[in-house]
Amino acid sequence: MKLAAKQKAYLLLEDGLMLEGTAIGKKGTQGGEICFNTGMTGYQEIYTDPSYAGQIIVNTTAHIGNYGAIDEEQESKGPKISGIVVNEYAQLHSRQTADESLQEYLEKNGVVGIADVDTRMLVRHIRSKGAMNAIISSDLEPGSLQAELKKVPSMEGLELSSKICTDTSYFVGDENASLKVAVLDLGIKTSILENLTSRGVYCKVFPAKTGYDEMEKWGPDGYFLSNGPGDPAAMDYVVATVEKILEEDKPLFGICLGHQVMARACGISTYKMHHGHRGLNHPVKNLQTGLSEITSQNHGFVISEKDVENSDRVETTHLHLNDNTIAGIRVKNKKAFAVQYHPESSPGPHDSRYLFDQFIHLMTQ
Repeated sequence: MKLAAKQKAYLLLEDGLMLEGTAIGKKGTQGGEICFNTGMTGYQEIYTDPSYAGQIIVNTTAHIGNYGAIDEEQESKGPKISGIVVNEYAQLHSRQTADESLQEYLEKNGVVGIADVDTRMLVRHIRSKGAMNAIISSDLEPGSLQAELKKVPSMEGLELSSKICTDTSYFVGDENASLKVAVLDLGIKTSILENLTSRGVYCKVFPAKTGYDEMEKWGPDGYFLSNGPGDPAAMDYVVATVEKILEEDKPLFGICLGHQVMARACGISTYKMHHGHRGLNHPVKNLQTGLSEITSQNHGFVISEKDVENSDRVETTHLHLNDNTIAGIRVKNKKAFAVQYHPESSPGPHDSRYLFDQFIHLMTQ
């Protein structure tokens, strides 16, 4: 592979911080909310996670691209991120089974990025100042970036699920499986569906704005609310659907954004975090068993601790041990539960995959 010639790129943050580096991926300009992921591996799974739509990802790992890209490690049909920021970028890769280099992959999929940035300094800056919008450019002069940055919408109040979910329903798994689950696609990851189908579940995946009555016509044994991007406070259409599922007392499991909209359906509000949780080593305590789990997380919003404390409908089942935010709930007297983190863990540890078994038990008991 011929190495591309180096070209300057610039990263401008909303608070005025400007960094110069080297252009990677597709040459161009792209803005989004800047956030960081502390995972040591799994960059391709991160880039293709639909929950990252509208965001620029800072990889805290020093070396990115060194094992290339491979089709089977995608969590959706392609990258959903707005851009990437890395320290040292490898145009050559060592993994012989890789389909292509990361550079070829990013160019093919139109992802703009910047390398040779002090990502440790940048992460400390975001951790101190909070998540904010930013813009990456390799084709505009630094003086014109501020005007372009102002055009980037705020993540707060932004509805994205209906823009990145499936357009039409589709099936996954063995049609002769003993269980059927209606999956509401708010931005679902492939590995979530794999965790369901490997447990004897036949899934029908529905677009985000599908109502309860249409899903119920298929005769599912349970319902699943997926992860996804954007602000849960801007998703009243999903909340109405979840309210109906709860009213009918159907088995229901939600992950990440699915956790947030289930909470909203029970009268619990959500709020935007200072800089969010994104990484593969977040400690969570299961309050029902007393055991702790190391979890994979990716979210910038969370449900209100005060609302849950005062609720007679919902109780906390899991707690994030770093900041005591709520990481899991169950709806009292209903067959419904949800977690804020990612038990499918791709990438990440497998400590929490028992939650899929718990969902299966709800449908078969």
